[in-house]
Amino acid sequence: MLFDPRAYGDAVAAILHLDGDGQRLMPLVSSRAGRGEALRSIGEAGAGKLFAHSRAPEAVMAGLYLYCDCWNEAHETAQDIATPEGAYWHAIVHRQEPDAANAGYWFRQTGAHAIFPALREAALAIGLPVGTRWDSQSFVETCERAPAGSELARQAAEVQRAEWQLLFDYCARP
Repeated sequence: MLFDPRAYGDAVAAILHLDGDGQRLMPLVSSRAGRGEALRSIGEAGAGKLFAHSRAPEAVMAGLYLYCDCWNEAHETAQDIATPEGAYWHAIVHRQEPDAANAGYWFRQTGAHAIFPALREAALAIGLPVGTRWDSQSFVETCERAPAGSELARQAAEVQRAEWQLLFDYCARP
């Protein structure tokens, strides 16, 4: 997927520009450090301004917080969204916590999401072996067992980036 932060408007592009334009490899385990400037920019704008015409404005806000390593804000936002997209962001937050059981629960609430076929293809292109369909629980297990600094950890982080980009785009589009 060719991810272009400008596709989501100037304000979102400016926030993503603070840390890699939506291209950075997020850690498999969140530091929960948060990005001060990003957090201020997101909070000042709010979902209504940033994602007024999006399919899932609150869900894409959870994704924006997650990208900026604002774990608490991502969690608080995602847990209040009763949609498959809210459940998906909630699951990713718990995968990064790491809390595999909680992530698994939220992935079961997500069901088979529309981004799964493209995510499976991205994982294959990255070199991560996957089955005939995307299996979120299997990916949680992969993230858990990947030793820091290993090739598996790099692959998992690249798949996680593709997952974030696909879900962000899905939620942000009209």
